[in-house]
Amino acid sequence: MVELLMKSLTCILTILLLTFPVYSAETDRINIGDFSSGRIEGWETKIFNGETHYRIIEIDGLRALYAHSQASASGLVKKIRIDLEKYPFLNWSWRVERRPGTLDELTKAGDDYGARVYVVVHGGLFFWNTKAVNYVWANKSPKGHTWPNAYASKNAMMMALRSKEDNSSTWYFEKRNVREDFRKLFGEETRSIDAVALMTDTDDSKEQAISYYGDIFFSSR
Repeated sequence: MVELLMKSLTCILTILLLTFPVYSAETDRINIGDFSSGRIEGWETKIFNGETHYRIIEIDGLRALYAHSQASASGLVKKIRIDLEKYPFLNWSWRVERRPGTLDELTKAGDDYGARVYVVVHGGLFFWNTKAVNYVWANKSPKGHTWPNAYASKNAMMMALRSKEDNSSTWYFEKRNVREDFRKLFGEETRSIDAVALMTDTDDSKEQAISYYGDIFFSSR
């Protein structure tokens, strides 16, 4: 049960005692995942139940992060503190080639996703105060739907940005105001986040998923 809880929080319990990079230079953008340059440095693997395979490949003439899950759940975590007052917008692109079947994400048996991107706020020594917003490519839930994570309802909230209605093998570009999303989903002000994570997982359904992640960055506008 502990492993399942940790999966749903995307290893947020492992980042409590770490030092985070601080960006002081004035810029309109902070890169989190520079995959188009073939770089994956700074991302750490966290295995929960079997290993999802991540690597940089070329697709459509561009480099991207490839993810392949076969009844597995492991993610990549980038520990970085971002001031949401200066950089509230999270930007990224993603593409799903193969997704799990029509799973009910509101249940533990359906807590699998072809693609998901997390933003995490840790609770310091009080790890139970750690919170995460999960932007997901949903299997059954409609686009725009939000719900508490099936394993960690008090700590992690899910938001369906894409659904089964969206085409596979198609790039989609996302832009979210993270500060507003934390306010909406948790009812509190959040001044900074402490980590970004991504994961393609199918350990609950025992199915297969293949997806791609493009560059990820925070912006001031």
